Amino acid sequence: MPLEIVETFPVGLLGCNCVIVADPATGEAVVVDPGDEVDRILASLDRSRLRAVALVHTHAHFDHVGGSARLAAETGAPLLLHAGDVPLYAGLESQGRLFGFRLERPGEVTRTLADGERVACGSGSLEVLHTPGHTAGSVCFRLDGPRPVLLSGDTLFRRSIGRTDLPGGSFEDLVTSIESRLFTLPGDAWVLPGHGEPTTIAEESRLNPFVGDPSRRLS
Repeated sequence: MPLEIVETFPVGLLGCNCVIVADPATGEAVVVDPGDEVDRILASLDRSRLRAVALVHTHAHFDHVGGSARLAAETGAPLLLHAGDVPLYAGLESQGRLFGFRLERPGEVTRTLADGERVACGSGSLEVLHTPGHTAGSVCFRLDGPRPVLLSGDTLFRRSIGRTDLPGGSFEDLVTSIESRLFTLPGDAWVLPGHGEPTTIAEESRLNPFVGDPSRRLS
């Protein structure tokens, strides 16, 4: 039975899309990118009578991981992150100072994520796709079902892509990740990015000015 997106809502000053994915039959849930507003996330889990079994992250920028330590302590759920972004997560407090925020000390990464693995949740799972470019350890999560869903983090946005001018970023790697890992997914796959509005793979492969057809590509 495929997992369901129970709720998605922007959290924090930068409006990171936090997503709660669950198997309603078992009440197990995975929280994707709990960047802030932990009380709101806990209220959503409680309202739907769900138990978090994992906290997963598309990457380790502060707006995507800022609430992770507290949420892990409150729920007991393991904190999962790709190995490529563990150093970035360890420097969470420094990230905050760089952008003028005071952030709590990061929690412990329970274990790292690897490309191709599946994060279990009830009778379903989320597939991990390693998509470096925005950061070295950026990943997307794919949910199978009648219409696939891609949680693309800051790799792919509606008509845009993630910035690559921060430490660990690479425009060439990002374009390669999108074109070789994401644009090979079914065209009707629904894309829910880390910020902003949803889109589809077909729309972005046809209309995104940063990737796809080289004649219209921006850099």
